[in-house]
Amino acid sequence: MIVFSILAAVLAVAALGYLVYALVKPERF
Repeated sequence: MIVFSILAAVLAVAALGYLVYALVKPERF
């Protein structure tokens, strides 16, 4: 399923971005 692959890729990128954001701004956590 192409739609599922795109959704999985978007979720992976979002998770990575959130991880980097949490590392860059640790004072919010």
